[in-house]
Amino acid sequence: MPRPPEIAAKAYLLLDVTANQVLAAKDPDMLVEPASLTKLMTAYLVFDALRARKIDLKQTLPVSTKAWKMPGARMFIDPKMQVPVEDLIKGMVVQSGNDATMALAEGVGGSAEYFVEMMNAQAKALGMKNTSYKNPEGLAEAGHVTTARDLSTLATRLMRDFPDEVAYYAIKKYRYPGTPEANGNNRNLLLFRDPTVDGLKTGHTDAAGYCLVATAKRDFPNVGSRRLLAVVLGADSENARANEAQKLLNWGYTAFDAVKLFEAAQPVAAPKIWKGKDDTVALGSPLPLVVAVPAGSAAQIKTQVVRPDPLVAPVAKGQSLGTLRVMRGDEALLNVPLVALKGVEQAGVLGQAWDAIRLWLK
Repeated sequence: MPRPPEIAAKAYLLLDVTANQVLAAKDPDMLVEPASLTKLMTAYLVFDALRARKIDLKQTLPVSTKAWKMPGARMFIDPKMQVPVEDLIKGMVVQSGNDATMALAEGVGGSAEYFVEMMNAQAKALGMKNTSYKNPEGLAEAGHVTTARDLSTLATRLMRDFPDEVAYYAIKKYRYPGTPEANGNNRNLLLFRDPTVDGLKTGHTDAAGYCLVATAKRDFPNVGSRRLLAVVLGADSENARANEAQKLLNWGYTAFDAVKLFEAAQPVAAPKIWKGKDDTVALGSPLPLVVAVPAGSAAQIKTQVVRPDPLVAPVAKGQSLGTLRVMRGDEALLNVPLVALKGVEQAGVLGQAWDAIRLWLK
């Protein structure tokens, strides 16, 4: 496999989001302080509340004394204000405002304490095995930890589950009317340097160092858009975290080629199914099947369908029925779950009986 560049950070991970493959990593499961990368989970829950219509963008939320007095990065709101949800989201996402984050957490959870319970429940639901939250904003607190791998899981799900809302992360400048103009720049320097970068979040505390989750989307012939995600933790400065993330993104796009094996919902195989109204069942994936391979090695790709045999009706649409094993020569690259692209009902009594005899003879 291609060797990644030297990256000056405590831990990092580069994920090809389109192919769902880790391209490079260093200490991806090391426990670290997430600092303001915590706000990715806060945003996930806020976006979820918007979708469920528990809150809406134009609704105003009060600013508690607790939110007003939050230390660290701020949006500069105070208890005399009633601030629209959309402005609080921009304050949290663009300015990394701890005051905006607390106001949102209280607005969605009723209290910061209950919101933290929601954060931990969501982390568990997303499979973030090594993450524990103690607050919504990311200020240093004992036991408030995550990993590069868990952050890549969270960022990927945030982009997949809320594709419209993640557009906030591409905003370069924002400030709430009446607050300092100097506070308006997004701290993600890559937004200003690389036009293909459209997110996501920075973080910094003394213990965590300078951290960045950066994502870029670039178009390639025969594949379409290809999205990469770089998680850089514990760099030495604001400039260093941007440089190291940029280095990873550029390397990922040049050292690996994307190969589209199958379109979304394109049948990968159509094996025989027994005791059903149909004779075969189409297996495929609801997403395009794209694999990242070392540059120039696309011709070495082989695929193999691994499935139970025999397959017996009934089968529901979307039911998991096997795996597509993707190989480069003898090297296993990844396993992609295959599902039934449409359901197959059980045959009538006679059809079932006839297939039962044929299966017995088989």
